[in-house]
Amino acid sequence: MARFFRIASWFALVAVAVIFLQQSMQRQEHKRPENIGWLMQQVDQGAVESLTVYPKGIAEARLKNDTTRTTYVVTMPADEQTYMAKVIAKVPNVEVKQPSISDVWMSGILTLLIGGLLILGFWVFVVRQSQNTGSQALSFGRSRARRLPETAPKVTFDDVAGVDEAKAELMEVVEFLKNPRKFQALGARIPKGVLLLGPPGCGKTLLARAIAGEAGVPFFHMSGSEFVEMFVGVGASRVRDLFEQAKANRPCIVFIDEIDAVGRQRFAGLGGGHDEREQTLNQLLVEMDGFEPNSRVVLIAATNRPDVLDPALLRPGRFDRRIQVDNPDLKGRVAILKVHVKGKPLADDVDLELLARRTPGFSGADLSNLANEAALLAARRDRDKISMADLEDSVERVVAGPEKKSRIVSEREKKVLAQHEVGHAVLAQLLPHADPVHKVSILQRGMALGYTLQLPTEDRYIMSRSELLDRITVFLGGRVSEEVAFQEISTGAADDLKKATEIARHMVTDFGMSETLGPVSLGRKYEQPFLGRDIMEDRNYSEQVASAIDREVSTIIQDCYERAKSLLTESNEKVRAVVSVLLERETLSGDEIRAIMRGEQLPPFVEREPEWKPRPATPNAEAGKKPPLAGEQPQPA
Repeated sequence: MARFFRIASWFALVAVAVIFLQQSMQRQEHKRPENIGWLMQQVDQGAVESLTVYPKGIAEARLKNDTTRTTYVVTMPADEQTYMAKVIAKVPNVEVKQPSISDVWMSGILTLLIGGLLILGFWVFVVRQSQNTGSQALSFGRSRARRLPETAPKVTFDDVAGVDEAKAELMEVVEFLKNPRKFQALGARIPKGVLLLGPPGCGKTLLARAIAGEAGVPFFHMSGSEFVEMFVGVGASRVRDLFEQAKANRPCIVFIDEIDAVGRQRFAGLGGGHDEREQTLNQLLVEMDGFEPNSRVVLIAATNRPDVLDPALLRPGRFDRRIQVDNPDLKGRVAILKVHVKGKPLADDVDLELLARRTPGFSGADLSNLANEAALLAARRDRDKISMADLEDSVERVVAGPEKKSRIVSEREKKVLAQHEVGHAVLAQLLPHADPVHKVSILQRGMALGYTLQLPTEDRYIMSRSELLDRITVFLGGRVSEEVAFQEISTGAADDLKKATEIARHMVTDFGMSETLGPVSLGRKYEQPFLGRDIMEDRNYSEQVASAIDREVSTIIQDCYERAKSLLTESNEKVRAVVSVLLERETLSGDEIRAIMRGEQLPPFVEREPEWKPRPATPNAEAGKKPPLAGEQPQPA
């Protein structure tokens, strides 16, 4: 149809051009318009050689002895018969032209052709608009999955570190797609689905990119939220279209990121039974393992909320493998740091293993951000290489935020901040089960006016009762230190009290660490999969037990408070010494704090290079002054 429209349009344009060319070439003579009075004057003088009268009162006259051969065009008046009798009597050659059939036909054809072209153009415009609307309506239910182009930059398993077990499981899937006979000879079948579980930033999507780069088969990827639309049935249609594309290109891999957006448990009590998300999930369940076999199409999905997924989606036959991708341990952090510092110039003092020990609990995304922040800091400080100081400062930037050294704090508040932070630091050094102090600062970072950074010496996955009690005591150390030094308390301990109370309540209700209530778990939390948050808690205990819980939490907090007060009172001289040095230097490392508490003398203070530098002043000494106005004499210095 489109080809017919193009050919017809070309023919119409050629016809119009030919007609206009013919009309313009009919007469090439030089013409000059005149009025009827001039014509009658020339007739009376006998100067007119010939006269041709055309329809619609147009006359063309030629004069005798006219070397320019000019044709004079005259428009005859309405009573042309009065003039025509006199003209015919005095002009020897008079010719009256009658309308010819060819002229009539040519004029009619031209009118019809132009009108037809206008109608045809309007019709083509309407048809194309309707076709576009129809295609958009038809494509509304099509899958939004993108196929990874073969020329795109590829990520391989060599670019993924710290998750060796997950890599091994996924490399087996890739090997099955490349060499299926090895597994089929033993009667094995390829897993239909692989679910990647883990907290945010641990590398689930990066693993999917590595699979795409290693598999060598078509790879389709999309987000779970792209299935869900306002109109019922659209999500199910997109699921069908996605698997139709996958079956047409099998063997292939389909990756759905954040599958919890569409795979939440059905009928959570909200949305009704005909919810669009539920219809989409039903279609996904059928496509993954329904009546029709779906071989050689591997579905890989990622989520950080496996607890809200529908049980039918998690059963074997749909997701045969569930791979846990956790935050890396010490060895994994070293490997991840090596990947992210590749291509970055490092100074000789950089120790990645020491840096990995100082970043427990960091995810792969945190470590990537750490390496990038260190490079930015080195560039900001006009360095050619990234030093260990840049990497350590970037750890604090990732944990607490950027430094705000420009904020002005009064001397009184600075003393309160120093006393508060030193209380945390000294208790962390005195308590046997507390994490050692890495750094203490009274410079603001992010939302914190000051901070005490503690780093564990090793990765830990369980905590004892003594460790929890020491942690509560350290949290209370800031408030206790203020009370001992100033006999006054401030609002600076609000967040510390909140964290200490949460730990104490978990010890009583979840961990069974209460001597009074015993080893019991109290209270049940109901999570709403539709909302993805805790919306209610079932108090499966009496009011008397609730009062006992409150008393037990208060007892734990009070005992830790008295313990912190006793330790800080006994170590008051050490606290004062650390506070004095902290007020002078504003930042102290853990080694410096331990040296001060041992009574050792610190080396001379060298001011630390700031994270940002002010813009350099202009070379003009008068740059800070306003320029004088025109005609005004500059003021003397």
